[in-house]
Amino acid sequence: MSKSDETSIVAQGVNHGSQPLLHQHGQEIQLFGSVRRLPLSLSIEARAESCQLLNQVLVDSQILYSLYKKHHWLMRGHTFYQLHLLLDKHANEQLALIDMIAERIQTLGGVAVGDPRHAAELTQIERPPNGVEEVPVMLSRLLDAHETIISNVRDAIKRTNQNDDAGSNDMLMGDILRGHETQVWFIAEHLVDTPLVRA
Repeated sequence: MSKSDETSIVAQGVNHGSQPLLHQHGQEIQLFGSVRRLPLSLSIEARAESCQLLNQVLVDSQILYSLYKKHHWLMRGHTFYQLHLLLDKHANEQLALIDMIAERIQTLGGVAVGDPRHAAELTQIERPPNGVEEVPVMLSRLLDAHETIISNVRDAIKRTNQNDDAGSNDMLMGDILRGHETQVWFIAEHLVDTPLVRA
């Protein structure tokens, strides 16, 4: 069947307005790193810096989410069930934070990093091997990733406060920092070398 025959068959008896316009191409309408002018009573310079800081937290959070899912799938040993569930819970909590951070960047007029390949280029978190590591190593890797993010979050808290970006500052302190601190506590307790049966 030729292309014109196929087009003719599709068009017969069909309202042309209901046919999706596929394979469209165009120019980017906002470049990454730019900030739109919005009536937020916050300078464009302050919003640009907040977007830059938040995008770093965003990409590292995307990588941490992926680490949590990887370790959730690859968990082994006598604590498999508990850690399998805990890591999935933490992954879902990270996913909620990722959405919150990305939407804050958009609210400020910036462009959130949404492509995992772009996130991989910008992340500060060390890439793990492709295979399976021992459980303590996987947990330690999660803690290292959290520490990287927490360090950047603490810096972003100071800088957003200096720039009077109260909305970003509140989110960084109230949701992101406290969320990471709690997850660190839960993971770190699994690395305490304590007897299971005898004291």
